[in-house]
Amino acid sequence: MLEIELKVEVPSLGPVRERLTENGAEFTGKDHEHDIYYNAPHRDFGTTDEALRVRYYSDHTLLTYKGKKLKEFGLKAREELNTTIESGEIFEQILARLGFTKTAEVNKWRENYTLGDAAFALDTVEHLGTFVEIEIMAEENGDGAEAKISALAKEMGISGEPILASYLELVLSRP
Repeated sequence: MLEIELKVEVPSLGPVRERLTENGAEFTGKDHEHDIYYNAPHRDFGTTDEALRVRYYSDHTLLTYKGKKLKEFGLKAREELNTTIESGEIFEQILARLGFTKTAEVNKWRENYTLGDAAFALDTVEHLGTFVEIEIMAEENGDGAEAKISALAKEMGISGEPILASYLELVLSRP
């Protein structure tokens, strides 16, 4: 599956939250996400544009691999593979024993909404600000996801330059 998303920095999450509610979006929860990113001993993920992340939620831990960004889409698109892991701490020890090194940590507080097959994330990211992401999971050809996301953004009053960088890249680029 491909994750195709639009990420935009916004001055405030309130107006977007109101538009989502007015348009019948379903609130699916709020959580603190503590992400720890790793680099491999056999290749540099910064060079290959990949990511390996252990994400801690309040009630579970998720391991995510993200492939390099696909340039044929106007929005951010990349392969994403996820699996729940029983113990993030033990998995992190395994990674360390295998020579993986911590790259960075990202803390965000996320409100989640769904509207049809689109997921909306209203994010407050430590040291970065407030952002809205609209995401659709699609098959390899994108299935018109980019046009659908653009229409949803317009309908919800979300405007601004699409941010193609990940939160990890934004954190690493800070002075």
